[in-house]
Amino acid sequence: MSRLHTSSVATWLRPKLSAAPAAAVSLVLAILILGFSALSVSAEGGIPRSESPDDARVYFISPGNGETLTSPVVVRFGLGGMGVAPAGVEKHGTGHHHLVIDADLPASNLPIPKSDHYKHFGKGQTEVSLDLAPGTHTLQLVLGDHLHMPHDPPVVSEQITFTVAETANK
Repeated sequence: MSRLHTSSVATWLRPKLSAAPAAAVSLVLAILILGFSALSVSAEGGIPRSESPDDARVYFISPGNGETLTSPVVVRFGLGGMGVAPAGVEKHGTGHHHLVIDADLPASNLPIPKSDHYKHFGKGQTEVSLDLAPGTHTLQLVLGDHLHMPHDPPVVSEQITFTVAETANK
């Protein structure tokens, strides 16, 4: 089951949950402190989201769409128009990679979940070796901000599909 990053979001939510009338004031103060240019808030009054530049893109260097591979599969991430920064580091125009494995994209108004289907690369990593079972698999990248939130607008890759072939036993 997926879990949200309560450690990174709890600090932002805690005062809003304990004092409902003060929540609107807290939200306005957060926007003023963090700056309008680097922050947007969902229409539902959700968690603040960092803005992404118009030319931002995330993509797969490898593997390629339609390839047949053997496990482990080395996945390399590419990023253009933005920089990579570790989770927890709030710097405009940066984020860190999240890999969606055999699943749908997560909601854009909540932190990206962490599970076997949603891998986080919060140290700024740009590649991973995955042990995948034989069969067809899909991968998609989502860039997350310092709070593991998708940017506004979300920076997502095309979904790729590939096949992991059975390996001969030695």
